[in-house]
Amino acid sequence: MNEHFERLIVRAEALISRIESVLPQSLAAPDWSASIAYRYRRRSSGHGSLEPVRHIGHMALRDLKEIDDQKEKIQRNTEQFVEGKPANNVLLTGSRGTGKSSLIKACLNEYAARGLRLIEVDKADLTDLTDIVDVVSDLPEKFIIFCDDLSFEDGEPGYKSLKSILDGSVAAATPNVLIYATSNRRHLLPEYMMENLTYTHTEDGEVHPGEVVEEKISLSERFGLWVSFYPFSQDEYLTIVSQWLSSFGVNEAAAEAARPASLVWALERGSRSGRVAYQFARDYAGRQAT
Repeated sequence: MNEHFERLIVRAEALISRIESVLPQSLAAPDWSASIAYRYRRRSSGHGSLEPVRHIGHMALRDLKEIDDQKEKIQRNTEQFVEGKPANNVLLTGSRGTGKSSLIKACLNEYAARGLRLIEVDKADLTDLTDIVDVVSDLPEKFIIFCDDLSFEDGEPGYKSLKSILDGSVAAATPNVLIYATSNRRHLLPEYMMENLTYTHTEDGEVHPGEVVEEKISLSERFGLWVSFYPFSQDEYLTIVSQWLSSFGVNEAAAEAARPASLVWALERGSRSGRVAYQFARDYAGRQAT
C-alpha cells in the first residue's frame, strides 16, 4: 500500500512539474554584471529570458564618418538620458547601411562606464516589452531597449504593444528606460497608393489625412526624436573607406591606391553605403596582410 502511494506521489510531482513548465512565468533578472548588452529571447516553451551578449563590437563614435549631424543629435539625447535629464525615445530612419545601428552601439560603448546598458528586442517579442521594463525599472543603470530594422505589417501584435509603451502608459513612465529603433520605413508600416484616396480637402484647400493614414503616422509620431540618414555621395563613401582602412592598419599610400578598387566594389554591390565601405576595407586589408 505504501509503495503504491509513493508511486502516486512521484507521478503527481511529475505532472505538476510539467504543468508548471507551460504556465506563464515572471521574467527573471539576468546577471547584470555579465555584460553591458543583453538580448531578449522567447523560447519555444513561451518563456522569455534576457541573455548577456558576450562579444560586443568595439565601435566608437569617432569611427563613424560623414554622419556628424545625426551623431550630434543621438549623442546629445543619450548624454541627457545618462545624466538623468529628460530625453526622448528615438527613431532612426533612412537608407540601409548608413550607420543607424552602428551609432547606437557606439553610444553604448561611449556611455557604458557611466551606467548605460542595452537590451535588444526583436519585433516579434515586442509584446513582452512591459515585462522587460518591469525587470529593469528599479535598477540604477539606464537602459536603451533597441529594436533594429523595425517595421510592421498590418495587424502584427507587436505594433500595439510598442505604441502603448510609447504612449506614456504606467510602464513607459520608468525614467531609466528609453526605446531606440531603426527602420528603413519612416512610418514603420507599409503604405499603399490607394490610401492616398482617403485624404480629404477643406474648402480653403487644407489637406487632412484619412483614418488609415493617420493610424500609420501615429506610431512614428510617438518617438520624440526623429533622425534621418541619407545615401552617401562618392566623396563621402571614399572618406569612410579611408577611415576603415586606417582602422585596419592600412597605411596612407596603400589606402590612396585602394580608391579605384573601392569604387568598383561599390558599383558591383549597387550601393555606396557605410556597410559596403566597411566590407571593402575588411577584404582589402585582409589581402594586404597575406
